[in-house]
Amino acid sequence: MEEKPKTTNEETQEGTRNDPVAEIRSEMPSKEQQNGVDITNPYEIAKRLIERATESLHLPKGVYEILKKPTRVMKVSIPIRKDNGEYVSYTGIRSQHIDILGPTKGGVRFHQNVTEDEVIALSMWMSLKSALIGLPFGGGKGGIIVDPHELSNRELEELSRGYIRELEPIIGPAKDVPAPDVNTNQQIMGWMLDEFDRLSGRSVPGFITGKPIVIGGSAGRIEATGRGVVISIIEAAKRLNLKLDNLTAVIQGFGNVGSITAKLLHQHGVKVIAITDAKGGAFSPNGLDIMNLIDYVNENGTVKGFKDSMNITNKELFSLDCDILVPAALENQITSKTAPAIKAKIVAEAANGPTTPEGNHVMEEKGIFVIPDILCNAGGVTVSYFEWVQNSMNYFWKEDEINQKLQEKLIHAFESVYLMKEEKKVSMRESAYLVGVGRLAEAMKARGWIKNWKMPIDC
Repeated sequence: MEEKPKTTNEETQEGTRNDPVAEIRSEMPSKEQQNGVDITNPYEIAKRLIERATESLHLPKGVYEILKKPTRVMKVSIPIRKDNGEYVSYTGIRSQHIDILGPTKGGVRFHQNVTEDEVIALSMWMSLKSALIGLPFGGGKGGIIVDPHELSNRELEELSRGYIRELEPIIGPAKDVPAPDVNTNQQIMGWMLDEFDRLSGRSVPGFITGKPIVIGGSAGRIEATGRGVVISIIEAAKRLNLKLDNLTAVIQGFGNVGSITAKLLHQHGVKVIAITDAKGGAFSPNGLDIMNLIDYVNENGTVKGFKDSMNITNKELFSLDCDILVPAALENQITSKTAPAIKAKIVAEAANGPTTPEGNHVMEEKGIFVIPDILCNAGGVTVSYFEWVQNSMNYFWKEDEINQKLQEKLIHAFESVYLMKEEKKVSMRESAYLVGVGRLAEAMKARGWIKNWKMPIDC
């Protein structure tokens, strides 16, 4: 996935009696109404969902035993010299979940709250995502515990190169392929590629994806995740008999994914009425001017204060009357506390792990059509796969071809999940896990990891 903004708990001042945001506040459940404790550890959430899928498919117990732990987790120390001459050591992590379908694949995030459990869970979700889309990849994920905003450009480059130096023995185009994620971008991928090439003594463009086009990146990669989110929303609207030009949407997060999702939804006639980022929000019941908002954010670093809009918090955003809610920030945003207020018909999980099990249960009871993260945000890894393929054959497709191939892949995956949903009478989330886990189990049988077993249902 691409860079996503951090979330915020910032509260806004009370408005006037005619302020629709103020009316939302009065409808929110009180603390006394918000019973139950959310499970927020992403590793525990991932294991539970995988275990449930193996049980529903009546898979041998060995399948879950293989999938519940990563094949390898490597923690490294990365010392860098700061601009003031002092040395500081940062911790880097890389999880390689399973390589049964191909080399592991997944982004690298720079964030002060990165944990080992988070990285492991994200690598597990990448395994399922690749299996679901039909990509020849396993799941990988990496991170460095750092606030990159506190580093100078030189310090950031040194940290990026140091991460690759420490991980070099276990990464490569046939082993493990990194990509951008939270707080990382094309430039950081370029530094990492250059470091890997120096260590290898040759040019290895397929080592990393999401890099600048001039050094082997792919057209369409920057927009891929957001474009995939919109493709999934369009498919969901078809199943619900909803016309896009009659719909309204709200988006949490306005980084690469959130902004592109907003732009493309706007182009399809959807009225985007509210957006939040790490510093605040912008709400207009008549719809936000998305193109002007993008320019405003580029100049001011936030959506807050955009002309003809009211400030709004994340909590208030989730409570707005709308048709589509897009969480495009970080994990654990839709919980037992925030889910009861959601009025959207469709929730499109652009972020990884934005919903806790308790939050998901509430949405299922409300009849909300949830497009789960491992399906909804798979556009990024899909175009990363195209980039990897183009690097291997040293021939590059035009952006229109990339977008067409992306649409074909994601529509096919959506149809597979929806058909499983209808056949098994389960939610879209459970269906996505059934398809992903089922395909990994098929690969285990093909390789002889599990024996004397037949797949009970076509995945």
